[in-house]
Amino acid sequence: MKDSLYLAYRYLSYNRVRTLVLTFSVAIIIYLPLGLKKLISESEDQMLSRANSTPLIAGKKGSPTDLVINTLYFQQEKIETLTMEFASVLDGTGFGYAIPVLSSYKARGYPIVGTSLDYFEFRDLGLESGRLFGVVGECVIGSNVARRLDVQPGDSLISSPESFFDFAGVYPLKMDIVGVMEQSNTPDDDAVFVDIKTTWIIMGLGHGHQDLAQVYDPTLVMERSDSSVTAGAKLFMYNQISDDNMESFHFHGDTKDYPITSIIFVPNNQKSSTLLRGRIEAGELENQVVVPTLVVNNLLQSIFRLKQIFNSVFVIVGLAVILIFGLVIALSLRLRKDELYTMFTIGSGKRKIAQIIGMELVLLIVTSALISGILYYITGFFINEFINAFII
Repeated sequence: MKDSLYLAYRYLSYNRVRTLVLTFSVAIIIYLPLGLKKLISESEDQMLSRANSTPLIAGKKGSPTDLVINTLYFQQEKIETLTMEFASVLDGTGFGYAIPVLSSYKARGYPIVGTSLDYFEFRDLGLESGRLFGVVGECVIGSNVARRLDVQPGDSLISSPESFFDFAGVYPLKMDIVGVMEQSNTPDDDAVFVDIKTTWIIMGLGHGHQDLAQVYDPTLVMERSDSSVTAGAKLFMYNQISDDNMESFHFHGDTKDYPITSIIFVPNNQKSSTLLRGRIEAGELENQVVVPTLVVNNLLQSIFRLKQIFNSVFVIVGLAVILIFGLVIALSLRLRKDELYTMFTIGSGKRKIAQIIGMELVLLIVTSALISGILYYITGFFINEFINAFII
């Protein structure tokens, strides 16, 4: 047995190119279904975990899927907004408390999430360093944002315009980083959190500028009266909020009419949740309230169908590889006809020759299984980032 194993090893090592091709081909066929199953299972667990921890989400009537994806995973689909007043309406029901969310903009590719401090307590998010935001213009970043951008408390981030030609809409704002969140292996790790008023400033609904009462340049002031001053387009707008100019930042109109993308509603109990949903469905309250778990479960059905398709493809590809593998072995035996004849001539029996060839196959399959096991193990280190980047 040992001599057969040794001869098989020497033969495979001598024909290393063919051995490597066969080994990695078999390894990939073994790994792909296992890796896909791990990826889908982990995605399902993470998506359901995120959904199960969020009781209700309120938003403008439209696609429940877009609403849930935007609120839970900050994928910034263009969804209709509702007003801040609806959050007060939900609070007024006495069924629980509302957490407003406004996720429409980005900073260096990462979503800016405007919300309240209740969000961090609700998600049970801890701080790795620094503190939570206290005033407009401050932000708290996720652990992945801090690591990838190499920033920390004391640094700053600038919000990104929606397009290079958007000069009048989105207001680029330089935000001071005051804290970094602990790793949570959720989409919160890839977000920039600010007070919801900060996002309104980014939207251009609030701004800070020079004191018009102290401005006498006729090119800056279009009209002046005892009760009001009308500024011109040349008036300097602050793009960073600091202690020196904070008092100059203000909002025009009633903030209760300002937009938010959604509301996370945390009911007191199951009865409160049912009563609120009943009032919404009865038309007593506008907009829609969805249960994230139900929406995500429907979404996962598509993933399961995709998994079944992939499994079928892998079975077909696996059969093709087995056939090719058998063809390679058959051709190899034809090419080794003289070698096998020599072995038979010097005294090796047919059983011994079959044993040597069998050992070659065992070595190939065992090595392929080891390689696929290593790939499967390595997958565990990158699966969270892959899921966050390509799935949720």
